[in-house]
Amino acid sequence: MRDIALAAFIAGMLLVSLRRPVFGVLMWAWISMMNPHTMTYGFAARTPWALVIALTTLVGFALTKERKPFPLNGGTLLILLLIAWMTVTSVFALNPIEGEVLDRWIFMLKIIFMLLITFMLIRGRKEIDWLIWVMVISVGFYGVKGGLWTLATGGGGRVWGPPGGNLAGNNELAVGLVILLPWMYYLREVATNRWVKRALVVSMVAVAFGILGSQSRGALLALVSMAVVLGAKGKHMIRTMVGLAVVGVAALAFMPDSWTSRMDTIQSYEADTSAMSRVWTWKTLWNAALDRPLLGAGFRADNLLVFQRYAPVDGFEVFQGKVFVAHSIYFQAMGEHGFVGLGIYLMLGLWTWFAAGRLARLTTDDPEFSDWVPLLMRMTQVSLLGFAVGGAFLSLMLLDLTYYIPGVVVLTHATVHERLRQRRAQPVPSPVALKTEGEKKHAVLNGHRSA
Repeated sequence: MRDIALAAFIAGMLLVSLRRPVFGVLMWAWISMMNPHTMTYGFAARTPWALVIALTTLVGFALTKERKPFPLNGGTLLILLLIAWMTVTSVFALNPIEGEVLDRWIFMLKIIFMLLITFMLIRGRKEIDWLIWVMVISVGFYGVKGGLWTLATGGGGRVWGPPGGNLAGNNELAVGLVILLPWMYYLREVATNRWVKRALVVSMVAVAFGILGSQSRGALLALVSMAVVLGAKGKHMIRTMVGLAVVGVAALAFMPDSWTSRMDTIQSYEADTSAMSRVWTWKTLWNAALDRPLLGAGFRADNLLVFQRYAPVDGFEVFQGKVFVAHSIYFQAMGEHGFVGLGIYLMLGLWTWFAAGRLARLTTDDPEFSDWVPLLMRMTQVSLLGFAVGGAFLSLMLLDLTYYIPGVVVLTHATVHERLRQRRAQPVPSPVALKTEGEKKHAVLNGHRSA
């Protein structure tokens, strides 16, 4: 029954996407982040829905008259430069390009390609809000579910993400939820229906418990950092910070001793084998980047060849013959794509932060944008900060959700600046024309009155 329901819904949306491909890119975001087919057990679980949705969207994109101009700004240029550099490092990867390197490159290319299509289909507050709602529902579903599970088990069970996706792991899901919380706050503030507002407040509390229930130490640091900045950048600073503090204290008091013991290892990481394996891996990737500063080792640097060649001597007795993933977006970017790739990746994050800040300041006193753009941009900055902290301990460079952080800024940037250009292009009526127009309106009004 689940298979039939899912297939019927997607089939209906595919027909809609042919006429309005904006729904196609929204469907792509939904299917790639939520992986709803993994909750079915028959033919729907084996159907390549992402491919079907992508092809349908491209057909609709080719036929539609709703295409928008491609937004050329620092964000889009850096995204294009990043995928171009990943192509170069894949060609010169230490691993043979056939196999896992090619698979990773194709996977990354699909993410960027569909994001670029999104840039040419979505404009305006309504459609940007649709995109944010899709992301919040897609990933937030597992956060709310995990939060309820945490409450039901007294914090004894670990929360996991959707199987088969990039958010399947407890650590990955937790950081994804940290990214979403500021956008949930934004949706709550701009919502006009009080029941929607209440539902979002309850969902945010449940998601917070879901993050804690993941037992991810990196996500805990990201959650604390994000909460502090969220309170500072929120619409009602004092009320928001007090509310976050109350929820935080209650949540921490609720979690069991086993959770507290695991979080305490943050302070004693030297005695934690898992933490020390990460340090050893970071040294290995640093050595690889020093030896190949431009190109790095290429995709899938977590292989025996790289570790045999670049692993440091200290710790070799403990970790000899073992291979670990980067466990850090920064070391992942550096180890796989060299210092050039790391530089592009960091520049994209910096552009996102400063472009969001400029947009917030630009639209603060603009009546057309002041009720949503400044808050959305500040919350996107908070999402970026949460990812920057949480990603320091996880290999999330290929997580599609994270590229929608600069994506939201790009779409808002295009919406605002295209509208400003339209305003400047409109001719300003002369005083004489204004007077004439006023006289015409006055005559019309007098005519109606006399009649």
